[in-house]
Amino acid sequence: MGKQILINSSPWEVRVALLEDTMLAELHFERPAERGIGGNVYKGRVTRVLPGMQAAFLDIGLPKAAFLHVSDLRAAYALPPEVAGEDDVDTDDVEEGAEPAANGGPIETRLQKGEEILVQIAKEPIGTKGARVTAHVSLPGRYLVLTPGSERIGISRRIEDAEERERLREICAAERPDEGGLIVRTACEGATKKDIQRDVRFLSRLWQRVRRAAEAAQPPALIHADLDIALRFVRDAFTTDIERLTVDTAEDHARLLDFVRAFMPRLATRVHHYQGATPLFEQHGVETKLARALERRVWLKSGGYLIFDQTESLTTVDVNTGRYVGKTDQDETVLRTNLEAALQVVQQLRLRNIGGIIVIDFIDMERLADRKKVFDALQEAARLDKARTNILRISELGLVQMTRKRTRESLEQSLTVPCPNCSGLGRIRSLEMLASAALRRLHHEASLHPPATAVTLRVHPDVAAHLLHDGKASVGTIEERTGCRVTIAADPDFSRDQHAVAVGD
Repeated sequence: MGKQILINSSPWEVRVALLEDTMLAELHFERPAERGIGGNVYKGRVTRVLPGMQAAFLDIGLPKAAFLHVSDLRAAYALPPEVAGEDDVDTDDVEEGAEPAANGGPIETRLQKGEEILVQIAKEPIGTKGARVTAHVSLPGRYLVLTPGSERIGISRRIEDAEERERLREICAAERPDEGGLIVRTACEGATKKDIQRDVRFLSRLWQRVRRAAEAAQPPALIHADLDIALRFVRDAFTTDIERLTVDTAEDHARLLDFVRAFMPRLATRVHHYQGATPLFEQHGVETKLARALERRVWLKSGGYLIFDQTESLTTVDVNTGRYVGKTDQDETVLRTNLEAALQVVQQLRLRNIGGIIVIDFIDMERLADRKKVFDALQEAARLDKARTNILRISELGLVQMTRKRTRESLEQSLTVPCPNCSGLGRIRSLEMLASAALRRLHHEASLHPPATAVTLRVHPDVAAHLLHDGKASVGTIEERTGCRVTIAADPDFSRDQHAVAVGD
């Protein structure tokens, strides 16, 4: 099986998994109460200007002030280096035209306290930091990104065929709207002129709505919200190399099918509604793979293993030979382990959504040729990652320093909390994650026994308290859908991640 997208939808959580030959490559999730804000457009008000940092803080209506750096106050026609969560734009390959204004003007001469400004979320709040915003708004479509105020045309660097790049450039040059410039996304490769025209019309109408809303709003105000996680992932990732898109609810299947028919009709036959008795993620082993993605140790096929340690400032990855002893000599053993580790490290960084500074401690290699082989393997694997990476050469000690663009919290930060019993030195699964798992089991078991009128969910007291308070609406939804009266029972003998369901009349 090649690439496929799985969407598990429930009232309390939507999860999207990307599988590549049965390997879990990416996992995204969204809860109604914690919907992501990446790409949202706000009308904000400047609260502080900091000349020493060449930055400003804005009130955009979020709990924490947003951060705007002077580098994000570029001229309206400048081409942004990152666009709409898809970091695949070649900023050097653009149409000739007006050059972007230099960022040399001090921010204190360009922004004043109390000034109103339209901004877009470039990086969601992470930890104690507020959102980072940019004044250069960009609106993503299926094939293109509209950059209002720009006159340039950019081409995704992942489109490598020279003839195709020129074809797309000519079409976009003819279709470019007065509203701004265009960036050709990876999904545009092979698109027809009609596809591009349809995307241009959609984006032009969207920008007009955003602009009118911004003119009428009083800051702080949300002007435009991006699509929900299911539609957003389908828009950005459902390309011709995806063999199958499977969703497990009739409502979302109908909604996604309508979306695909409107924007990518040639892929409509690949959209399927899963109705099997076994939950979709369990059917494909995603639940097990997800549990492993939260573990500190990752085993390699050779018998070696990786150790991931995340701190506030950086992530370290330690490579160990483990049980692997090789067949010939020590150098061969070390090289094989490091080569396997290079591929697995990149896969894990992508799956765990780890960003920022990363230090990889490969096993020491004496031969320069071996270090080059491992470095080349690491770079080759990173090319498949949409997030921007910068990798420095392996040192004589076997250390690699690299950075990976971070736009949201890592999987560990999203799904776990600091352990209360070890002063925060370790992490345990969050109540939200445990409650979601229990609700999925509850809904599944109740659905399998339609004559039943009552069902009891037995969980740890902390999880029970969460379900009876924050999860009350979700429990009510399950009762409506299954016709069963749900009882939440707290069992002090249960561990936090343990749950049991009993179905009765």
